[in-house]
Amino acid sequence: MSVNHIRTGTVAVVGNGPVGQTTALLLARWGVRVVLLDGRAERDPIGSKAICQQRDVLEVWAAIGVGEQIAAEGVTWDTARTFHRGHELFSQQFVDHGQSPFPPFVNVSQARTEELLDGAIARQPLIDVRWGHAVEDIEQDGSEVRLGCATEAGSVTVAADYAVLASGSRSDELRRQLGIGFPGRSFDDKFLICDIQADIPGWADERRFYFDPEWNPGRQVLIHPCPDSTFRIDWQVPGDYDLDEEAESGALDARIRQIIGDTPYRIVWKSLYRFHARLTDRMRVGRVLLAGDCAHIVSPFGARGLNSGVGDAENAAWKLAFVLRGWAGPSLLDTYDLERRAAASENLAVTSATMDFLVPRTDAQHARRAAVLEAAIADPEARADVDSGRLAEPFWYVDSPLTTPDPTRPFAGRPARGVAPEPVPGVLVPDVPVSVRGQSCARLREIARHGVLLLYGTEIDPTEIRESALTATHAPIRIHALADVDTTGLLTAAMKAAANEVWIVRPDAHIAAVVDGRNQPALVTALRRAVGAEVMAGERQDGSLTA
Repeated sequence: MSVNHIRTGTVAVVGNGPVGQTTALLLARWGVRVVLLDGRAERDPIGSKAICQQRDVLEVWAAIGVGEQIAAEGVTWDTARTFHRGHELFSQQFVDHGQSPFPPFVNVSQARTEELLDGAIARQPLIDVRWGHAVEDIEQDGSEVRLGCATEAGSVTVAADYAVLASGSRSDELRRQLGIGFPGRSFDDKFLICDIQADIPGWADERRFYFDPEWNPGRQVLIHPCPDSTFRIDWQVPGDYDLDEEAESGALDARIRQIIGDTPYRIVWKSLYRFHARLTDRMRVGRVLLAGDCAHIVSPFGARGLNSGVGDAENAAWKLAFVLRGWAGPSLLDTYDLERRAAASENLAVTSATMDFLVPRTDAQHARRAAVLEAAIADPEARADVDSGRLAEPFWYVDSPLTTPDPTRPFAGRPARGVAPEPVPGVLVPDVPVSVRGQSCARLREIARHGVLLLYGTEIDPTEIRESALTATHAPIRIHALADVDTTGLLTAAMKAAANEVWIVRPDAHIAAVVDGRNQPALVTALRRAVGAEVMAGERQDGSLTA
């Protein structure tokens, strides 16, 4: 067995899917070397798979050079129609009132996303891609991680400072070696996916959800528009459904015809899968971090799988980079598990509630679903209870140990979708056009992703801010007068920023603190907290302490 020791300052990323690709690119963006391992011989660019990507994910991908293209190629639907049996219950309009150049979400196939990310990786000299490296063993000590890989040439061990497992849900053996459980449940019914290419006027800008249609009685069907006149159709089917048998008998064609009629079509891709709802005991073990489906799997209704995995990637990347580059201590990595397991728990709760509505398991759930669907025909208020999936939203770190609470800005909970949240510590900073060095060429979240960002009011002495920052951290910091970057006044108004305040924004564009800039000890403490220097051992996402 040969041992391949990668030079110090390297992270091994296992899994060359979108989460692994994003992790690798973000690490390289911070100047960290990456070896990207995958057991497959090459990529299989077939199938829509994860299709609905949220605005905050597009922003992350913009930081690595592909967000704008994915947004341009994707389809944004603005109407969601919901049907029960033969009746349309209601339609919901999605109107974007924001300042972001990105739409709220786009539908684009995972295969195309992976292709664009591959292109960005090919242009990045800090990433070493190794196909045909199936990771089978993990060992670690206080200085490195060693990954035993099976290759065509024999066994190879790759050693690196840290590892990120983005190897998908079927990573049972690697989780077992790390001593990590993967509790949860699986659903009896399966779901059939067909990507069909067809010209269907009027469907290109809307999503359709059917409860209990006559052509799939007792179950659901979901239809999403995708680029190139392609439609993704999901049918809920019985657990003993046989796709090969239905395709061979002609019943699959009949199933599709029940929806689109005599319209000519061709099947681009088809697949069958079972839903699961699982979350690992931990998302970090020593020098190994788990991300994406390797750590958590949820039902796709609400598009919370890949979107959440990209959140894992960004969180892991900036923290690993800060530790490896000496900008923060190892305690910062403790917060990866705290923050991202909390995000996964939220997604699990939301998607499990959706599945209980879509696939009720008890008489009480069946009765509630029937009553809600019946009431929604005539009662607009009942329509809010029709759960066909709550679209993904970024997780907010309001209870994170990296966040300094502001008693004057309490977190009031999530507002209705499409309504901007109050800018309080823990949420994403408002994204508006800003001026940097006199040029209006940037967005606030774009410049925030270059390090720790400090925005200060007119009553604050910038010299004192710099002194406090140098005292608090060695991390890269950008310091801007709010009045200089906010030439339109939109940002100041959105934040309700006062002249005596300093706003601290994390490298993932979340607000870490809002403090009185005249109180230098408070500013230093908040800055140290934002990069993990004030995190106590065992501190939890909810702020409590565990033994």
